Amino acid sequence: MNIKKVGVVGCGLMGHGIAQVSAQAGYDVVVREVDQATLDKGIGKIDKQLARSVEKGKLEQAAADEIRARIQGTLHYGDLSDCDLVVEAITEDLDLKLEMWRELNEVVKGDTVCATNTSSLPVVIQAVETEHPDRFIGLHFFNPAQVMKLLEVVRCVTTSDEALEAGVEWGKSLGKLTVETKDKAGFIVNRLLVPYMPDAIRAYEEGVGTITEIYEAMKAGAGHPMGPLTLADFVGLDTMGSICDVLFDEFRERRFAQPPTLRKMLMAGWYGRKTGMGFYDYSGDEPKENQGLANAV
Repeated sequence: MNIKKVGVVGCGLMGHGIAQVSAQAGYDVVVREVDQATLDKGIGKIDKQLARSVEKGKLEQAAADEIRARIQGTLHYGDLSDCDLVVEAITEDLDLKLEMWRELNEVVKGDTVCATNTSSLPVVIQAVETEHPDRFIGLHFFNPAQVMKLLEVVRCVTTSDEALEAGVEWGKSLGKLTVETKDKAGFIVNRLLVPYMPDAIRAYEEGVGTITEIYEAMKAGAGHPMGPLTLADFVGLDTMGSICDVLFDEFRERRFAQPPTLRKMLMAGWYGRKTGMGFYDYSGDEPKENQGLANAV
């Protein structure tokens, strides 16, 4: 399978990064969003990332201009009709994803490889919504896609050898470390990593340590680059909550369930860095512990 043009559906937290790394690898990219304001915001993030790379001397201005020129924004699914690979990177909502694939069915080529960037939902549920489930894979990027080296390439029961190989080779062409995995809840990384974050929330609820103490202990004691509650804010508490629900439905173990504090934070609309409030308050020059939690837990 010869991939030359890549479509990305969604230009948000993950989509804009996937579009950028694809263009940096030399692919023509079409990125689709639901409205112009959201599209402009996502493209603006790409512009800022490229400008920062130029400022730091990582890119020449001419190279940055070439990368940007490969990226086309659109509000129409029809503009994805000649893409060889389409990667879904919209909200982690199964109904929305299925609706999206139904619309894409009407426009994509018969030999297009389709992929979902889901971090938790079963790949096969989306695959069977398409007309060619044998050409469907998971391509799980990590945030930020421009920086994180790993790409999990997920094979579900309908995936053909050719589609899987296409995903692996495309990922390698982006400079990613590609790891093949199966369509099981959480794949590899989230199956192991996500339970660690709710465990940390429960430790906080039980008074084992403060947010800062847990952060410092895991950095110094386990060699982690950041503490688990900081990581939860970075991943997005809404995303983490969704993955918890999938893992709990699959395994029915308490440690996979959303802790009470997480449920309350989601009700409050505190999703972490993306909303400016999570376990930390990001409204100032430097993050500080969320005092609303300190007074309630």
